[in-house]
Amino acid sequence: MPRLFSAYVIVDWSAASKPTTGADSVWIGVLKRDVRFRLAFESFNPPTRAEAEKRLNLILDDFKKRSERALVGFDFPLGFPRGFAEALKLPGEQPWRAAWDQIDKMAKDKADNTNNRFSVGSEINRRLTGGPFPFWGCPPKDALTTLQPKRTRTHGPDDLPEFRHADLAAKGAASIWKLYYNGSVGGQAILGIPAVRRLKLARGEAVKAWPFETGFKALTEADLDGVDVVVAEVYPSLLKVQPGPGEVKDLAQVRVTAEHFAKLDEANKLGALFAPPKGTAAEIVLEAEREEGWILGAGA
Repeated sequence: MPRLFSAYVIVDWSAASKPTTGADSVWIGVLKRDVRFRLAFESFNPPTRAEAEKRLNLILDDFKKRSERALVGFDFPLGFPRGFAEALKLPGEQPWRAAWDQIDKMAKDKADNTNNRFSVGSEINRRLTGGPFPFWGCPPKDALTTLQPKRTRTHGPDDLPEFRHADLAAKGAASIWKLYYNGSVGGQAILGIPAVRRLKLARGEAVKAWPFETGFKALTEADLDGVDVVVAEVYPSLLKVQPGPGEVKDLAQVRVTAEHFAKLDEANKLGALFAPPKGTAAEIVLEAEREEGWILGAGA
């Protein structure tokens, strides 16, 4: 059986508000075949998200020229907890796509990394609850009546869930409602989802977002006919990462994650990873496909 992918790209996103490199900035790890068809790793550490997006497009253009299919993993949620689109009364049959469109409409992210992620969270809170919930976390200077630096209450049975099914399966994944402090994937999602959406729009049907467009199921070569890029959510903390000498943790994480998926693909085991973990309820599969998404490898 042939490999599903020729290249593996892992993107460690950042919600930084000014240009930054090194630890806690954007890292793009690329594992691709060299002229002798051996896998070789290279990394990029652009100081801004705008430059990261440009770099990613150049990388994907190069693969397209060489007719090579790539798996592109982003380390932030590509979907919101079930019920999000309905609670915001977003239009359309596909809750995940409606959420992407809404976030894209609201997020402003400038070339120098200045962004409005806190006001996006605050405005969504206003529409959902009229108070500082469910999004939370911001510097004290950005606090508003509808967004507070600290969590104001816990999630009750009538609220949107704090965690997606995938977050619970990944054990230790942070909630998308957290916008600030360590592990604030909410800020990354608000600024990252529009970038993934642009990438998809620019490349049309050749880019498929898993599991929304591929189905939450094992993938085969036939499923990916005509597909250049599969976009997936990844969580590098699922793997044991030992940084090499002088290697920052973020770089080690994108490298090890890319190598992990390449190894599975080589052993014809990667396709199966796109399926739900054994014993996953049908309802959870449906919610992952329609709205929440899933983390590649979570619960496996």
